[in-house]
Amino acid sequence: MSTQQTLAVVAAHADSPFIDDLARLAQTNRIDRSRHGVIRLDGVAGEQKSDLLGLCRQHRCDAGLVESERRFADFGLLVSDMDSTLISIECIDEIADLKGIKPQVAEITERAMRGELDFSAALRERVALLAGLPEAALQEVYEQRLRLNPGAAQLLAACREAGIRTLLVSGGFTYFTDRLKAELGLDEAHANQLEVIDGKLTGRVLGGIVDAETKQRLLIAARVRLGLRPDQVLAVGDGANDLPMLREAGVGIAYHAKPRVSAEADLAVEYGGLDAIPQFFL
Repeated sequence: MSTQQTLAVVAAHADSPFIDDLARLAQTNRIDRSRHGVIRLDGVAGEQKSDLLGLCRQHRCDAGLVESERRFADFGLLVSDMDSTLISIECIDEIADLKGIKPQVAEITERAMRGELDFSAALRERVALLAGLPEAALQEVYEQRLRLNPGAAQLLAACREAGIRTLLVSGGFTYFTDRLKAELGLDEAHANQLEVIDGKLTGRVLGGIVDAETKQRLLIAARVRLGLRPDQVLAVGDGANDLPMLREAGVGIAYHAKPRVSAEADLAVEYGGLDAIPQFFL
């Protein structure tokens, strides 16, 4: 017997023909439009998911199947990646740009995010190329290039209002996660530490690499520490190195992600901002 769920569609401008098509395809008349920008169709069978999501993509709307009674406030922890998820840039690519080697580094980054390269080895390779840059380059990237992705502030505000703890886990660098933690009021942050000697990057990382398995372990540790069930955890990311933590979470969310990640995640935000995440739930 198929599980009945709710199709949540985040659509700022949905016309009646589109809604009628959704209802016909979902074979339901139970449509809730009480919240602005959100359409909820109850009683949707899991086997209808592919066709319904395909129709929503045609209309450039984010959508997903969720438990009908699940509230955003039912979650207790949000775990987020940093680069290209919480923020709009890949920090290491922008640092490399200040040395004139962004294309070379960005190509490695892209392949690593697609899961084509070993993440730890690829990170060490890229960091080695940064050797000799002044530490001030990190400050320049933070102050002049780093921007939050659309909806990030609203998502974090919704978490605070709902009492959801926030954990930032990044394969990037502590220089950026530490500052974002302080600036945004995040509860916890973990990343890689760049070695700096005499005010210059050495091209090495101190300690172990925050890779895919580390992100998963950090999620589990935070969940246990907070006394939460697995289904009370949300995780959001965009790259292949985020997949283990997305699978570990009760709801794993791909944000403007690589195709492989969007295909495996429970929910995918492909068109809207991070503020779409709370809108999937009651």
